[in-house]
Amino acid sequence: MKVENENAFISLNIGVITISDTRNKKNDKSGDFLSQAINDAKHCLIDRRIIPDDIREIRGTIKEWVVTNNFDAIITTGGTGLTGRDVTPDAIMPLLDKEISGFSALFHQISSSKIGTSTIQSRALGGIYNSVFIFCLPGSPNACKDAWNEILVHQFDINHKPCNLVEIMPRLSEK
Repeated sequence: MKVENENAFISLNIGVITISDTRNKKNDKSGDFLSQAINDAKHCLIDRRIIPDDIREIRGTIKEWVVTNNFDAIITTGGTGLTGRDVTPDAIMPLLDKEISGFSALFHQISSSKIGTSTIQSRALGGIYNSVFIFCLPGSPNACKDAWNEILVHQFDINHKPCNLVEIMPRLSEK
């Protein structure tokens, strides 16, 4: 039975970037989880890459994907910590037209309930760059599961109420 006012599902075009100097196709558990979760949610995984912790390469990949106008969202995993090579937020923050500060706040709330004060060591980030939603997640598979299962899967669903990101994605509202 169809719920009244339910919209037809909208499949999003999503890219996944693992940012790490140590991950490869064989040991990228976070990228594997996100790719499978995107497919399980009936979204389209447009591209997936593993790139090093390098500001220029991170920005270059984000810009390359955004300019294609094929992506609704990009999810990165890795590089959000506090060590010297963790540069994902530093690379992406200057690109953002708007920061989604609520994403970070909610991520930390969820994370705190599981790992306590250790959540302060993550610089998880959400924002919009040239109409593409970008979410930067820690490299931990559990952190990726928390962000996807408790935040993103709902916000990437047109039927999530009272509101969701799908209904404000420019590429989709132009159809």
